[in-house]
Amino acid sequence: PFGKRFERTNSTTDLVSLYGEFSKEELEEKEITVSIAGRIMTKRGKGKAGFAHIQDLQGQVQIYVRKDTVGDEEYELFTTADLGDLVGIEGKVFKTNVGELSVKAIGFTLLTKSLRPLPDKYHGLKDVEQRYRQRYLDLITSMESRETFVTRSKIIREMRRYLDDNGYLEVETPMMHAIAGGASARPFTTHHNALDMELYMRIAIELHLKRLIVGGLEKVYEIGRVFRNEGVSTRHNPEFTMIELYEAYADYNDIMKLTENMVAHIAKQVLGTTTIQYGDYEINLEPEWTRLH
Repeated sequence: PFGKRFERTNSTTDLVSLYGEFSKEELEEKEITVSIAGRIMTKRGKGKAGFAHIQDLQGQVQIYVRKDTVGDEEYELFTTADLGDLVGIEGKVFKTNVGELSVKAIGFTLLTKSLRPLPDKYHGLKDVEQRYRQRYLDLITSMESRETFVTRSKIIREMRRYLDDNGYLEVETPMMHAIAGGASARPFTTHHNALDMELYMRIAIELHLKRLIVGGLEKVYEIGRVFRNEGVSTRHNPEFTMIELYEAYADYNDIMKLTENMVAHIAKQVLGTTTIQYGDYEINLEPEWTRLH
């Protein structure tokens, strides 16, 4: 079976936030039915019952599967399921004797089969290069990596919202240029067959945004990919996302104020604080920042 549809009622974090404070007895009395889905990360048990932990984007939750509850066919699916399989569970929320919030299955659905084994569950991916080359495996094994993706998305969303609310117009400018410019970097080249000419993948967004200012647009910005045919490391990627913005009738002092206010706003909205920890340093992002000129 591949790619089955499954309708969820809750995520793993929903279960914790909604039912984590209930006692074992309260959950037994309420008989709360939920539908959850995720990837099998651990599995144990034999005979007529077993436990597993399934993982979705937010976290993990334990499931408990009994043969006499789900039936022979679905229990066989559970016993033959592998780590990495995606499954759907319908069941009752309960707490084990040690107080772990769990779901007792009344239905077990195999959604997608994992064709390859997962990385070691205790050590994950330690090879940095493999983490970058096989990001999907890194995401499966690392909650921190998943949280980074979510945080990045929130940062870009808040950046757009802040600039839009301050009268900036988001635009899209060409990624292929006839002349490489806007920064001092080696470009990637490509050939345009219809025009029979060499083009350069942009190394900066700057030049076309400035042309829009010349054309009469007063506040513009673009968040987009740029490409630089240079070294590769964990801190330097040949393609990366850049933001550039320009404003008519303003100077660098105005842009400094805009930048510090925008960064502080994003930190408050995404992290809930303007104080962040970077290595051994605690950094306060509240304006005004120290000027070096």
